Amino acid sequence: MTTGLRSGELAEAAGVNPQTLRYYERRGLLAEPRRSTGGHRLYPREALTNLRVIKTAQRLGFTLDEVAELVDLGTHRHSRRRDTSLQRRAATKLSEIEAKIADLQVIATSLRAALDAGCDDLAACATTDCCPLPFADLASGDH
Repeated sequence: MTTGLRSGELAEAAGVNPQTLRYYERRGLLAEPRRSTGGHRLYPREALTNLRVIKTAQRLGFTLDEVAELVDLGTHRHSRRRDTSLQRRAATKLSEIEAKIADLQVIATSLRAALDAGCDDLAACATTDCCPLPFADLASGDH
């Protein structure tokens, strides 16, 4: 009986490379699948949901280590701390993302100013007092 998804089927359904499945297994994100009588790897249908959770968490900015911790939290449902921990981790990640957005907005403003000033040569621009790029901030160690 061949109930389950073969590696290629699962990878295609999840939109990942088949090698990603084995990598996630090594990382402990996916359970090692059982084998068919012919030796094919057969994943349970729940593996597709797990892959979608992993990929969604990555798109939300979580690293694979963080995803592994979140998946682990989900498997230990006996504790109410799981909900608090997920909330805390999501709040921490949101703060990180908001800080990155603020940094990117500063970068965008600097680039717009460089475009408006007509900067063509970074070396020449860096030696002028009217340069809109933050060379002075870099030299003083400010970010």
